[in-house]
Parts: sequence; structure tokens; C-alpha cells
Amino acid sequence: MSTIKLYDEDAYKTSFSARVLSCSESEITERLQKRLALLTDIPETVKIYSLVLDKTLFFPEEGGQTPDGGTLTICGRDLPVIDVAIDKTNTISHYVAVCDGSSFQPEDSEVSGNIDFAHRFSNMQNHTGEHIFSGLVCRKKNCNNVGFHLSDDIVTMDYDCPLTKEEIDALELKANEIITKNLPVFCTYPSEEELTGLSYRSKIEIDGPVRIVTIPGVDVCACCAPHVKNTGEIGLLKVIDFMKYKGGTRLSILCGSRAFIDFRKKQEKLVSISRTLSESIENTDLAVGKLYKEKNDLSYKLRQLQGNLLSIKADSIPDNVKHAILFTEDCDVNEARKVINSLTKKRGGYCGVFTGSDESGFSFIIGSSDLDCSVLAKELREKLNAKGGGKKEMIQGHTDAKEDEIIKFFG
Repeated sequence: MSTIKLYDEDAYKTSFSARVLSCSESEITERLQKRLALLTDIPETVKIYSLVLDKTLFFPEEGGQTPDGGTLTICGRDLPVIDVAIDKTNTISHYVAVCDGSSFQPEDSEVSGNIDFAHRFSNMQNHTGEHIFSGLVCRKKNCNNVGFHLSDDIVTMDYDCPLTKEEIDALELKANEIITKNLPVFCTYPSEEELTGLSYRSKIEIDGPVRIVTIPGVDVCACCAPHVKNTGEIGLLKVIDFMKYKGGTRLSILCGSRAFIDFRKKQEKLVSISRTLSESIENTDLAVGKLYKEKNDLSYKLRQLQGNLLSIKADSIPDNVKHAILFTEDCDVNEARKVINSLTKKRGGYCGVFTGSDESGFSFIIGSSDLDCSVLAKELREKLNAKGGGKKEMIQGHTDAKEDEIIKFFG
């Protein structure tokens, strides 16, 4: 039996009454376990029940959007709704957590529900903002919105066309202009005849009635989710990130309160960084760039000094020592390779550099001009539990063996 979708009638209503049509204990799946983890003070003996009501305000996970949260009051108990799902018959299941261990048989009971409207409204702001941005993109580029996900943290959209940063900046500006115009947002169920003559966006084939969300002059799109009544309620739309994806573009946005919270967090971090660097916020990027260059210059000098020190150690190894094995706490791999190449030109046996400590283990590079290093790699795996490999001329890898064990191995 299809559940009556009260959220279609009024997306701003927060409470409702309904009747329980069915109730069954549900297996605690990995998904439900993750959603349970978001709650506090949940005992180990918690049970999850799936309730089907004759009608509901709870929007299920559908169309790429996360479900509503809130509570159902049943038989005097306030039960948290941890998940809401919809099946192909439009039957909506509410998953509630029962923590007291007592019997739970609410069939035919009258229940009252309250949704978490702060979460609902945040989703409404972000979903309507996505419609504005996607409508603009698809009109400008004559492309398709081929992917959409609205999580509790961010909105991600995929388009089957490339977008440059300049185009994205212009689209973001235009989207915010539309928001400030406070345009109406219409949610309707056109007749089959009306749909035939209507041009609208849709990512999937839809069976049955099609709900159309219209923002005049901006977008016409099939959508099942709650939306704000006017674009001004979105407040703000900000592009957070974008990247090339499958020949097109993947783009992430935040709208409304989420965009404000994100801005505040980043502003606080930027102020903290500018104070640490004793630089104005406007010049923070230049100061960080300068600091990064200085760090790279110092790292280069340090690598050279490490290499010079390692070369001095290598030169001090007596000629009568069979294998030239060096130990160092820290050394750039390229510098270590240079030292090994120099050693193998002057002497036979294995020439190696072990970098690390007894506590962290040792990374190694070993070369030879007259011995087969691939044979050595096998012996290192067998006797020192080493990992790695390479060619006859040179191998590299890692071992957790102690320094004295390595020295003993090479004799």
C-alpha cells in the first residue's frame, strides 16, 4: 500500500498523526549500525523495528538525498527515527530504535511524529540551490546533470560536460543573483497530457505520476524532494570544489546555513594562520608561498648535507670489509642511491644504506657490481622478514629487523 506523502502537501509542517499499518523487527545492517552510531546513550540491547504508517511527513532517502530524522511517539514512548526508506510500491518504512527491551507490538496504534526541521530545512535549502545551479549549467552548456548526492554535509553534482573555473565562477554569481530575486518555487504533479508538452530535466525514467519542480526562467526538473517556497530562503550558494570527472565535471556546493557555517570555520582558520605568520589576511597566501619556498630550499640543503655525511661514512669503510653497509636515521632516497652508485664503482660485495631505527624499522637500498642483488632480496625475506625487491643490480625495501641483526646477517 502506498504511503500518503504529507511532505508533498506541506514541506514546512513539522508534526503529524498517523496509524501503524505494520511493524516488524529489523536486522541491524551496517547502514543502520552507522546511523545508530550518530545517537547517544544507546544500549547494546537496542532493537530496530520497521514501521509502515498510513501517512508520513518523513521524507525517505530518495533521489540522491538523505532521509529526514526525528521521533515517533508510540504507546507513550518517544522513539528516534534512525532511517526512512521507500520501495517500488511507494511504501515508506520508518526504522525506529527501541532501547528498553520490552515488548513492542504497535500495529493499528495511533502515533504522532515530529521531524527534525532544522535538518529538513537545510536539505531544502541545498536541494533547491542545486536545482538553480544545475538549471543554469544545463541551459548554458546544453549538457546533462548525470549524478547528484545530497548528504548531511555537502551536495555533489556530476555534469557530462567540461566546465572551466571562469565558467563556474560566473555560474555561481548568477545563481546567487537568482537567490536574491526571491523567485517562487512551484512543486506540481502535471497530468500526462501536460507532461507530454513539457520540457523538463530528469536523470531517470519515472513510472507513475511525475512531480515537477519549477523555478520560473531558471529550471524545470522532475524531483521528489521537499523544496523551499522562494529562492530567497536559500540565502547563499557557494561552490566548494570541482574536478574533471569521466570526461565531464564533478562539482560540490553548500547552501544556506551550511555555507555560512563552512565560511565561519574557514574564516577562523584563516585568521589563525594570518596571526601565526604575522601577516594580513589579504597577504596570507603570499606569506604561505614564501614559507613553502623557504621550506623547500632548506629541505634541499638538508638532503645535500645528509648525502655528504653519508659519503664521508662510506669513504671511512676499510677496503678489507666484505660488504659496505651504512646506517643512518634519516636520508633522502636519491642521496642514498648516489652513495651506493659511488660505492659499487669502487668495490665489490653488497653496498647498502639502511635508513631508520630499531623502533621504526629500516628502509634499505642495496646495490652490487659483482653479486646478484635479487638473490640477496630472497635471503632478506627469508631471514630478516624483509619486504621489497628489485633487479640484479639494485634492490630496495623495508625490514623490522634490528641494526645488530642486519650487521650479523651481512657478517
